[in-house]
Amino acid sequence: MSDGLEIRPVRGIGDVTAGDDLAEMIMKAAPWLTDGDVLVVTSKIVSKAEGRLVEVPADGEAREAQRQRVLAGETARVVARRGPTTIVQTHHGFVMAAAGIDASNVDKTHLVLLPADPDGSARALRDEFLRRGLDVAVIISDTMGRAWRNGLTDVALGAAGIEALRDHRGEIDPYGNELSLTQMAVVDELSAAAELVKGKRDQVPVAVVRGYPRTGPGEGARVLIRDAESDMFSLGTAEARALGLRDAAALPLNQPPRVDFGPAPHPNSTRKVLEALGGTVPRHTLLADGRLRLHPASDSPADLIRLGADAQRVLAALTAEGMTGTAEVDDEGVTLRIEA
Repeated sequence: MSDGLEIRPVRGIGDVTAGDDLAEMIMKAAPWLTDGDVLVVTSKIVSKAEGRLVEVPADGEAREAQRQRVLAGETARVVARRGPTTIVQTHHGFVMAAAGIDASNVDKTHLVLLPADPDGSARALRDEFLRRGLDVAVIISDTMGRAWRNGLTDVALGAAGIEALRDHRGEIDPYGNELSLTQMAVVDELSAAAELVKGKRDQVPVAVVRGYPRTGPGEGARVLIRDAESDMFSLGTAEARALGLRDAAALPLNQPPRVDFGPAPHPNSTRKVLEALGGTVPRHTLLADGRLRLHPASDSPADLIRLGADAQRVLAALTAEGMTGTAEVDDEGVTLRIEA
């Protein structure tokens, strides 16, 4: 446990260009650095030093077209789109708006990409400090939004010389309860704290956190990226919709899953499903025992096909509500026996 943290900005670094020695520039601007300090370095100056810039027109449609091409190249998959905003997963595994491509604090004819290997960049920068006799940890940070909260915060993209996670699992809290899930993303927390002294317009790309007890070299910030199996929200909106449509198309009419769903639902549950379909099942009767009777408009082949489609849509809506049903087909229509 730390007795307290001190967070200091590193001013006077100046413009960074491809090939610059970041360690040298930081040490000149902060001769007061000492062993045990944690440097939080904005990813943009790392990208600039590594030459991770692309040239674009200064304005107009040509600039936007080139930006879209760059975005496509940095995107592993599109997670969501709304208006002009595109949320993607980068090739690193980060889920970010516009793949972290940045047009701020750079001339209008360039865009800045994320470092190709942020953990590798953090290790290389730490090694440069070690070569100069200084043992510091390095965190490479960038700004992200949060899915369920307004506002932005800085998080860690890369880390070296520090554990990314503080694992409390197996520890006992003051009330005698064993902690089973608690892992604190300390490099994210330190990144956010450092941003308070760096700011967005003050051209202070580095901050130093002093007083945090480092516990080991760490495995980098990559351990913060959830794998697909543990990510409960891995699907983007378009992917989830496409998967739902595929699953709905494959729902069996006469061979439902063999699952015990308990007692039959109240008729109101079925009524809610029909309301969710927006009144698009026009010929139906809700029976007292919760069964739903669907009637064709006529005996024509087109109306009979439409009847089957209506039955399938109702089954899909039931599944979305956590229910299922069996379809009983006769000469007069289709009866859906619904189970909760």
